[in-house]
Amino acid sequence: MSQETLRERVGRVIFETHTPQARVFDVILLVVILASVAAVVLESVPSMSARWGETLRALEWAFTVAFTVEYVLRVYSAPNRRRYVLSYFGVVDLLAVLPTYLSLIFPGAQYALVIRSLRLLRVFRVLKLAEYIDDADLLVRALRASREKILVFLFAVVTIVLIAGTSMYLVEGPENGFESIPISVYWAIVTLTTVGFGDFIPVTPVGRFLAAVLMVTGYAIIAVPTGIVTTEIGFARRRSNELRRVCARCGAGGHLAEANYCYNCGERLPA
Repeated sequence: MSQETLRERVGRVIFETHTPQARVFDVILLVVILASVAAVVLESVPSMSARWGETLRALEWAFTVAFTVEYVLRVYSAPNRRRYVLSYFGVVDLLAVLPTYLSLIFPGAQYALVIRSLRLLRVFRVLKLAEYIDDADLLVRALRASREKILVFLFAVVTIVLIAGTSMYLVEGPENGFESIPISVYWAIVTLTTVGFGDFIPVTPVGRFLAAVLMVTGYAIIAVPTGIVTTEIGFARRRSNELRRVCARCGAGGHLAEANYCYNCGERLPA
């Protein structure tokens, strides 16, 4: 019985936020996560690694041990252990400690620890920014709803860069740097996305004309996925507002945004 009580007490501190102890734990956790990510980033800088390498590595092991203990406590105190282990944060928490241990076998694996920055998403739960979580959920639903249109758009983009790259290969040729169709397609992607590295430059009049057409097409194409997602966000927001409109008398939900009265009991809906 005492063991069960201890498990519930640990779970209250680790998984909840409404108690002072839980909020202090989460804030300390966020600070430690930031410090551990900073240590990994600094270790990748040659000058910092040469001077402070041993200290940074010692800190990294200390952070890893702390996160390992935290992960074990989360598994121990989770109301549904399987659900936590397979959840998003459960997977991220596990990946936050594995790279350091893997670095003993695969040198350099510790740099994968930047995945710990994903754990900073807990700040939404700590600060209770529910409206931002709702907006994130709205964006996810909009992306899911527009995935077919975006796939069609991507297929069209791939077709354009293939045609443009092949045409540029035929026009410019290896003598002007376009040594193969894949290289020419790479140039077309860079040009279409308006990045413009400048490592391959058309020199013939026809090649420059094709480049100009592709540049202008790039500006027009950029707006397409933005418009698709924006439209779906509008639909998702409207649907979300409809679901939130609940009748105060009978509790019926799902009223249209323009509805003035409840479809179930006739009660006037709040504005």
